[in-house]
Amino acid sequence: MPMHPAALLLDLDGTLYVGEDPVPGAPEALRALAERGVPRRYLTNTTRRSRRELAARLRALGYPAEPAELFTAPVAAAAWLADAGISRAALYLPRESWEDFPGIEIVDHAPEAVVVGDLGDGWDFATLNRAFRQVMDGARLVALQKNRYWMTERGITLDAGPFVAALEYASGRPAHVVGKPSPDFFRLALASLPAGARPVAVVGDDVETDIAGAQAAGLLGVLVRTGKYRPDVLAASGIVPDAVLASAAELPALFDPVD
Repeated sequence: MPMHPAALLLDLDGTLYVGEDPVPGAPEALRALAERGVPRRYLTNTTRRSRRELAARLRALGYPAEPAELFTAPVAAAAWLADAGISRAALYLPRESWEDFPGIEIVDHAPEAVVVGDLGDGWDFATLNRAFRQVMDGARLVALQKNRYWMTERGITLDAGPFVAALEYASGRPAHVVGKPSPDFFRLALASLPAGARPVAVVGDDVETDIAGAQAAGLLGVLVRTGKYRPDVLAASGIVPDAVLASAAELPALFDPVD
């Protein structure tokens, strides 16, 4: 199993924690690797918290984390909007993550872009229809991610992908995806790593978004059997992870010497 990656890109939901609880043994594993000097970045499509709040939550759960180490879909979206010269956007994501869009005027009338994330119970017909009308009036459709579902304390739950698909189908316009598995998203995190920190392993519980996305970007994909992991989904996917671990608690084994 040892592959000796020079750095780790770590998913959050389902990988380091599920609901309000850390994956058993994972905080200790990450602290041990931090003591070894292994660089890490945290990558997530989560839109329910700002990266400042996510870093604070990780620290509260026992993980070593600073806001600058967090690369989130809202941060990627804000960078994409700025590069595209877009200054007015309608944000369909929790208000907690709006602070990661500095310089963007958040509007409901005549937006230049419609940015869709995970609204959870905030979705209803009127909200989805408002976003549809804005896209039909010419706004760019930007998806923070297109994950189908995720694991919460209440069980398996619809993610943003089904709502993005509804808008794409109704409008006939494809969404531009800025979160995982977009190669641009991985490049954003890679650019912040120390020079020469290669190879890089992406660790996650989603075989499509994390593992296939990582491998398409030329990175190693390490699948954990926690969170949304399903053996039948892995078998049907045809995707072959570079390693499969019971959980993130086993990450130090990737660095152990071969007997």
